[in-house]
Amino acid sequence: MIDIPLIIGSFFVAVIVGLTGMGGGALMTPMMMLFFNVPPLAAVSSDLVASAVMKPVGGAVHMRRGTVNMRLVGWLCAGSVPTAFCGVFVARAFGDGARVQEVVKFALGIALLLAVAGLVAKAWLTLRDANRTVGAEVTGITVRPIPTLLVGMVGGLVVGISSVGSGSLIIVALLALYPMLKANQLVGTDLVQAVPLVASAALGHLLFGDFQLDITASLLIGSIPGVYLGARISAWAPAGAIRAMLAVVLLASALKLLGVGNAATLWILGLSVAAAAVVWPLARKRAAQRAAQRPAAAPTPSLTPIDPAG
Repeated sequence: MIDIPLIIGSFFVAVIVGLTGMGGGALMTPMMMLFFNVPPLAAVSSDLVASAVMKPVGGAVHMRRGTVNMRLVGWLCAGSVPTAFCGVFVARAFGDGARVQEVVKFALGIALLLAVAGLVAKAWLTLRDANRTVGAEVTGITVRPIPTLLVGMVGGLVVGISSVGSGSLIIVALLALYPMLKANQLVGTDLVQAVPLVASAALGHLLFGDFQLDITASLLIGSIPGVYLGARISAWAPAGAIRAMLAVVLLASALKLLGVGNAATLWILGLSVAAAAVVWPLARKRAAQRAAQRPAAAPTPSLTPIDPAG
């Protein structure tokens, strides 16, 4: 049976995803659990199946734009695809019924904290690239196979258990391994590798999880137009402010899923916002100063031949 309130909720979440490129599983799954009383395993299973339908669309856009490092995608998928499929078995290994639901709930809380880290990392990337000179452009990246494979394995396992991580945990790890990658290259590479990753996790949950067709159908009905609308208005919407609000929402959701009390949650949120209000302007000022201190790019030499008689 189609759930109208869930369709409306998924629509608004999808608008945020279209605006920021993040927040799919990190917002959709907690929303189902906290506001619609969907059991944790059913929320994870249904969200993964819905994501498997929507992920290829964004991946195709980045493929056409040439912002994907296919060698990185290959090594990431070699690690993430098998572990994502096994994620549902890892969750169920903790038992059945209430026990496995609690494990999934706790894993989701941890994954949301990683998603907040991902948002902070993406904000820093945007700031870095905005102040990068033309002469500092990266022309090639040396792929590190073993660390990249391990990142894929860990990221795939987290996604298989919690549905969160394909756009947060993995992108943070890629930033640490390949700091010279531009923001659009990181996002494009992460999004394309997430297609087989999420498909593998979705297959595992279809076969052995708690997939519910009516929940997934409601998610898709709300999400598809929401993502489209968010992408359309992303050109003029203040994405930085939206990402900041998204980080606060994800942090609050993570703390609630981890059982933190209301008073402690408010204190943590307040201190985090205050710290960001102090640190972010300083980071912007420092990045601008570094950009101003970089030497200008060398001019392109003239290709006009010199007349020896001249």
